[in-house]
Order: sequence, then C-alpha cells, then structure tokens
Amino acid sequence: MPRYDYRCRACGSTFELNRPMAEAGDPAVCPSGHDDTVKLLSTIAVTGKASGAPAARPAGGGCCGGGCCGG
Repeated sequence: MPRYDYRCRACGSTFELNRPMAEAGDPAVCPSGHDDTVKLLSTIAVTGKASGAPAARPAGGGCCGGGCCGG
C-alpha cells in the first residue's frame, strides 16, 4: 500500500499515512487531531536508465559465440 506524506498547517507537524491509491486525494487528519493538512510531494530515488529503451546487449554472445574458442 502506498505511503503518503502530509504536513499539518495548524501545528506544523509532518506525518505519513499508508492508504490505497484510490484514497490518495482524501483529506487527512494529523495525529494531534487537526484537519487542516496538505499532502506533500514525495521524493523517491530511482536508479537505472532514464529512457524507456531496453538495455543494449553486449556483442558476441559468450565464449563460443564471441570467437574465443580455439576450435
């Protein structure tokens, strides 16, 4: 289940809620009971290629396909 970060405008605390994506836009109440909260933009770390292109395969295909076998 996705985790969303919120900040309370009344007391300034930040908190997280685990909720289904279908409820991502629903209002959230802070742990102190205030209902004036805003959803924060979460940052995630992504590694790998930025493009959607598949990774290039190395040429040769291994020992026997690459010509390193002596026979």
